[in-house]
Amino acid sequence: MPFINIKTNTAVPADKEEAIKSALGQAITAIPGKSESWLMVGIEPEYTLYFKGTKDPAAMVEVSIYGSADPAAYTKLTGKISDILGDQLSISPSRIYVKYDETLNWGWNGANF
Repeated sequence: MPFINIKTNTAVPADKEEAIKSALGQAITAIPGKSESWLMVGIEPEYTLYFKGTKDPAAMVEVSIYGSADPAAYTKLTGKISDILGDQLSISPSRIYVKYDETLNWGWNGANF
């Protein structure tokens, strides 16, 4: 039950949005037990976002998962996310933050797991 939300101050054309969503579907497998079949992705383009005092291309990425994962899996996923946003939106990895949240309480389909 992962959720990846991307806030970026860049425009995200429909073709890039689709490419990002698909690439994240593959990247999420860096976390054992996670797959695209349960992945939800949010993309917030043209978000007011300053980093290091500028509005140069940047992104804040929040990854929420049900349960927990090994820090090495998070490191691998951070690299993949940075590559995806670099390839698709030309955002430098040095201007991307990735935040991870783990939860034991996750609801779906009118109930909790």
